[in-house]
Amino acid sequence: MNQIILICGVDEAGRGPLAGPVSAAAVILDPANPIEGLADSKKLSEKQRDLLAPIIRERALAWAVAYAEVDEIDQINILQATLLAMKRAVLALRIQPQQVLVDGLYCPQTGIPSQAIVKGDSKVAAISAASILAKTARDELMLKLHEQYPQYGFNGHKGYPTAAHLAALREHGVSDVHRRSFRPVRELLSPAGQGI
Repeated sequence: MNQIILICGVDEAGRGPLAGPVSAAAVILDPANPIEGLADSKKLSEKQRDLLAPIIRERALAWAVAYAEVDEIDQINILQATLLAMKRAVLALRIQPQQVLVDGLYCPQTGIPSQAIVKGDSKVAAISAASILAKTARDELMLKLHEQYPQYGFNGHKGYPTAAHLAALREHGVSDVHRRSFRPVRELLSPAGQGI
C-alpha cells in the first residue's frame, strides 16, 4: 500500500488592508474525502466561501488559522508578518505535514520541506482551502472590530483602503487597529497630514 504524503496548503488574507491583523490558514485535505467547488477565495462569492468554510473544517484531516497582529505588522513589515502568521498556522496543526505548499513567492520557516507556488490558490486544492479559511476567519474578525469601531465601516470594506474607509479615517482619525506603517495611515499621523 502506498504511503500517503501529508501535504499542507497555506495561504493568507489581509495583506492589503489598512486595519486589522493579517490571517493565514494551513489545511491538510483528506484525499479520501474530496471537497467540491474549491477555488481561489478571491474568485468565490462571500456566500460560496461561507458555505465551503465549515465543510473544509469538517472534512480536512487537519486545519489551523493564525494571525499576526497590527503591532507586529508595524514592527516587522507586512511580508514578514504574513510569513509569521503562516508559520503559526502550520505549527498549530494537530498533524505534522510532510510537505508545505504555500501560495505566492515566499515560504515561512517551519523546518518542514516547503515550496512556494505562484497562483497556488487556483492550482492546488489544499491551498484553495487554506485561502477560503484565511479569508472567512479574517472577515469574521473584521465584523467583530466593526462592533467596537462602527465609525470606520469595517463590516463593508474589511479594512481595505476604499474611498469610504479613507474618508472615515480623515474624519475620525486613526484607531488602535489601524496599521501605522501603511502609507495612508502614516500620512494622516504626520504633522503635514493633520491638515488633509
